[in-house]
Amino acid sequence: MSEEIPALRRGPHGLKRVGGTWGEILAEFLGTFILILFGDGAVAMAVAGLPGSGRTATSTTFFVGAGDWLLIVFGWAFAVMFAVYVAGGISGAHINPAVTLAFAVRRQFPWNKVGPYIGAQVAGAFVGAAVIFAVYNSALNATDAAEHTPRGSGKALVTFSAFATFPAPYFHGSWVGPLVDQIVGTALLLLLIVAVIDKRNLAPAGNMGPLVTGLVVGAIGLSFGANAGYAINPARDFGPRFFAWIAGWGDVALPGSIPGAFSWYFWIPIIGPIIGGVIGVFVYDYFIGDVLAARRAQAEGPPAGRAGEGAAEGGLDEGS
Repeated sequence: MSEEIPALRRGPHGLKRVGGTWGEILAEFLGTFILILFGDGAVAMAVAGLPGSGRTATSTTFFVGAGDWLLIVFGWAFAVMFAVYVAGGISGAHINPAVTLAFAVRRQFPWNKVGPYIGAQVAGAFVGAAVIFAVYNSALNATDAAEHTPRGSGKALVTFSAFATFPAPYFHGSWVGPLVDQIVGTALLLLLIVAVIDKRNLAPAGNMGPLVTGLVVGAIGLSFGANAGYAINPARDFGPRFFAWIAGWGDVALPGSIPGAFSWYFWIPIIGPIIGGVIGVFVYDYFIGDVLAARRAQAEGPPAGRAGEGAAEGGLDEGS
């Protein structure tokens, strides 16, 4: 169902302003805001909402099976899908600095828009985290009390996980494994995103692209998520992380440290996705994009009246 809706803004000047880059920034802000509401909302539901509401065996029971992880994976898949449906027609719905930077490097996205896009994405993620905090504050407090980890203790990792990511214990505090995980996960994300939007390839028909993009994020979560929470998006991690720091989670949020577990983790979900995103775009173009371009060139043939050198030589042979 579609319909024509009258504009809220009155007069041509207001509409003209939002018709360009400013409108794209607004779309990126709202898209990332929605991403965090559904994504972090799913995590908050799993770690605080369900246990605190009496819907699990105890007030500290969560992640007792694969189904708990599926709740989060599908939450983030839906989050990405709906965010792209909301913002895609205006800004392309990057909703991720790794996407914006990779597109600027390889997809001719204007460099002068990179800063505004990333600023809007981080701001949208920050405000989304603030709304999650407002909705789930009571549940988060109840979980901290049940876990005996006051918010300001620097050990409230369970409730912090409703906002941002952290590495699994089997990395033993090393940054190498989580960084590699973020590079690989985001490389897959960008490789598959450009495959989905490449009309020369088997791009989804109609408006199915956002759905498929959401499934891409779900697949990454199913395959790699336990390693480091599959941030694969600097804004998705840093915006809520910064809010959690302001809200009292302390060092566990910024710089991202828990004694004996990990330290100064905050930079890994920023640098890893940026590196991985650029790698993913280049890998797609080298293995697939260039092949599609070559096939298109072969199908179109040389321009009229400009036969290649080999064809000219063949013509002379035939005429001699």
